[in-house]
Amino acid sequence: MVVMARLSRPERPDLVFEEEDLPYEEEIMRNQFSVKCWLRYIEFKQGAPKPRLNQLYERALKLLPCSYKLWYRYLKARRAQVKHRCVTDPAYEDVNNCHERAFVFMHKMPRLWLDYCQFLMDQGRVTHTRRTFDRALRALPITQHSRIWPLYLRFLRSHPLPETAVRGYRRFLKLSPESAEEYIEYLKSSDRLDEAAQRLATVVNDERFVSKAGKSNYQLWHELCDLISQNPDKVQSLSVDAIIRGGLTRFTDQLGKLWCSLADYYIRSGHFEKARDVYEEAIRTVMTVRDFTQVFDSYAQFEESMIAAKMETASELGREEEDDVDLELRLARFEQLISRRPLLLNSVLLRQNPHHVHEWHKRVALHQGRPREIINTYTEAVQTVDPFKATGKPHTLWVAFAKFYEDNGQLDDARVILEKATKVSFKQVDDLASVWCECGELELRHENYDQALRLLRKATALPARRAEYFDGSEPVQNRVYKSLKVWSMLADLEESLGTFQSTKAVYDRILDLRIATPQIVINYAMFLEEHKYFEESFKAYERGISLFKWPNVSDIWSTYLTKFIARYGGQKLERARDLFEQALDGCPPKYAKTLYLLYAQLEEEWGLARHAMAVYERATRAVEPAQQYDMFNIYIKRAAEIYGVTHTRSIYQKAIEVLSDEHAREMCLRFADMECKLGEIDRARAIYSFCSQICDPRTTGAFWQTWKDFEVRHGNEDTIREMLRIRRSVQATYNTQVNFMASQMLKVSGSATGTVSDLAPGQSGMDDMKLLEQRAEQLAAEAEQDQPSRAQSKILFVRSDASREELAELAQQANPEEIELGEDEDEMDLEPNEVRLEQQSVPAAVFGSLKED
Repeated sequence: MVVMARLSRPERPDLVFEEEDLPYEEEIMRNQFSVKCWLRYIEFKQGAPKPRLNQLYERALKLLPCSYKLWYRYLKARRAQVKHRCVTDPAYEDVNNCHERAFVFMHKMPRLWLDYCQFLMDQGRVTHTRRTFDRALRALPITQHSRIWPLYLRFLRSHPLPETAVRGYRRFLKLSPESAEEYIEYLKSSDRLDEAAQRLATVVNDERFVSKAGKSNYQLWHELCDLISQNPDKVQSLSVDAIIRGGLTRFTDQLGKLWCSLADYYIRSGHFEKARDVYEEAIRTVMTVRDFTQVFDSYAQFEESMIAAKMETASELGREEEDDVDLELRLARFEQLISRRPLLLNSVLLRQNPHHVHEWHKRVALHQGRPREIINTYTEAVQTVDPFKATGKPHTLWVAFAKFYEDNGQLDDARVILEKATKVSFKQVDDLASVWCECGELELRHENYDQALRLLRKATALPARRAEYFDGSEPVQNRVYKSLKVWSMLADLEESLGTFQSTKAVYDRILDLRIATPQIVINYAMFLEEHKYFEESFKAYERGISLFKWPNVSDIWSTYLTKFIARYGGQKLERARDLFEQALDGCPPKYAKTLYLLYAQLEEEWGLARHAMAVYERATRAVEPAQQYDMFNIYIKRAAEIYGVTHTRSIYQKAIEVLSDEHAREMCLRFADMECKLGEIDRARAIYSFCSQICDPRTTGAFWQTWKDFEVRHGNEDTIREMLRIRRSVQATYNTQVNFMASQMLKVSGSATGTVSDLAPGQSGMDDMKLLEQRAEQLAAEAEQDQPSRAQSKILFVRSDASREELAELAQQANPEEIELGEDEDEMDLEPNEVRLEQQSVPAAVFGSLKED
């Protein structure tokens, strides 16, 4: 039951309360200036009718007009009450008046201003809203304007009132100049491009400006160029040409785009000839191929579009003679542009590096068929290229220039060019030497032989001031006298055109200057030999040998010794021996083989056989390890031919000791085969036994098969048993080596973690025995796997004290001591009642030189 009570107050007789309100009313009467009491009361009355709730807010604000909490809640509640009503409802005006009353006391509160402005924006009252924003900006301190402006700008952009928005943005930029990009974007969207260009130009010129969108200064500049170039009729207050050319000096890495923007501005303005001039200027000034490609493609597209537009206009309005001439002119201009592209691209590369010799040659090739342009290009090239900065060989420009005059029959001009080239300060002596050689070749081509000799003698003449060949502080003209290229050509000319004495003087001069090569020395000696001056040629060899060391002297020694033997043979044997000893003194093993074979051949033909054998023996020690096997083969062959095969035994033994296992194995097989041919079966068996120690049965099955065949032919039961015993022993040895290596690896890997004996010292003996037993079982299993399968046939041998009856019985019963042969061994049956005997003759090689007797 609701009990209504009227407050017995003379000042407010109209207030009516419910019984539940009495405690709150009493509390307010006791603390009427307490905000918390009023807020508790208001919170309690949230479900009450709106007029009662508003009346309670009004009572509280009358007593506490400066309470922000009360005003904020009250205004929020009043806005919520009219939220779903029409904006023309009078209640909106009441709420607006309520806000106005609040700002009498709360004009410094930005939150209330924002809520009020948003409320007015929802009502669509533009002028009232704008004035309210202005009042808020005037009422609030400037530090809080940043809270008002975002909503204010959104309000300005939401209505098609560009003049109002522009003025608002101008005021905003005074507070926040870093937001100029936002204003520029609005100006672009509202088609106020002139002011947008002005603002953008100001931003670009301001070095302290930092873009909120993260754009670089070049990106802003590029936007400005696009804006002013694409809208020439709307941007009137800026000098487009000056702005873009200013960008060309600032952004040198983006010249292509800026040039295209400038040309595009003139194209859109209708100044086509001016645009063409801009393109021509651009392709003559850009420094990179990328910029050139951009400009040239844009230029070609422009010309093509002009032709297409002209053709379209002529087709619509009818063709006239003037139109045909104009169209032909445009087509010719376009074709010329396309044909000039390689030359223009070459110009770009030369602007990058004017000292690039190869590009100058390419430029000359592009002017093929136009002599005047070729001469101008060569002249510009030799004047521009600095020999010390040149990429390539600068002398080739002078040579090609002279060759051009020569090909066109102007020989005197070619001589003048080459004469000037000899005075150029090249970086390398070889460049000047090439020029002198070209001078000589020019005269030779025109059969002026004497003039060619005079030029080369002039080039090799001693200068007034001598200098070393590699002395960079001296000009090349003072060092060219030591150029081997010039001296070589002079020597060739002297041999062909000069006298013997003049040629000999040239070669002697080359040797005196110590610039000769081994080939020069050999040529000098051959020249002397051709003129029958043999001792002089040998002296030339000696001088060349004194100039060089190994390995450069190898060819000289080989030629010298060959010529000396061919000349004297055995007449000067001691001198030849001295020469060989001198050559072999300090000879590297790589080059020793040829000299030793030549030395041994000399001894065989003209000297003593024992000396030849001594030379071969020395050669086996002096050559490289890779050549020792071949050297031993030659040694054995020559020893057998001279002394007989029995003399080769010591050589075989020495070879087996020195050579590697692979070559020693092959040498053992040959040694054993030789002993077999000589009938020395025991010697051969001993050799096989010795060689078996380096033959792993798993990899060298051919050796063991050879030994088995040998024992089958020449052995008996005991020798076969011995061979098989040795084979098992060798196989066990190699297995042990592999197992030992594996155990060492396991030991190294297990040393970090320890063993069982480390953890329990008292049980180490038992654990070690267990490990040994496991290892023995593993070895037994491996041996069973490695053991060859039993052969199906058995080899039976004859005992010397057996009778025929015992032999027959033995043939019928199984042999308990049969020998098991592997599957890879050949099966062979011998009858028990027969013995094979072989008879061989003594080889003739055994007798050696005694054979004839």
